[in-house]
Amino acid sequence: MDVLQLLLSKDKELPVQEARVKIKRLSKKGEDPVIFSLRSLSYNRVAEIRKIGGEDSKLHIVLAGVKEPDLKNQALLDHYGAATPLELLKVMLIPGEIEDLCLEIEKLSGYRVSTIEEIKKK
Repeated sequence: MDVLQLLLSKDKELPVQEARVKIKRLSKKGEDPVIFSLRSLSYNRVAEIRKIGGEDSKLHIVLAGVKEPDLKNQALLDHYGAATPLELLKVMLIPGEIEDLCLEIEKLSGYRVSTIEEIKKK
């Protein structure tokens, strides 16, 4: 079967990749772990974030890619004294945690991982 026929036989909807990660610092021993549910982002969403995000683009990627907890939840915002979800991330998480969450979301979205393989001639 040629490549065109193979591509035509594939599902055209991109699957959403998901992962669950534990935030070590917030998951104290003997307590319930703090688990974030993450999802992949589409090319258009990543491009939009990069275009408008500026120096806060990593924060915007985390905001878009975190499925749970609900970072727009008013009780959570109030608890941390944050006016916006962006501000919440800055006060709730340390910089390395934001960086790691962004990296995981990017990996789910196909960035920072090898997505192609060279075919060697036989």
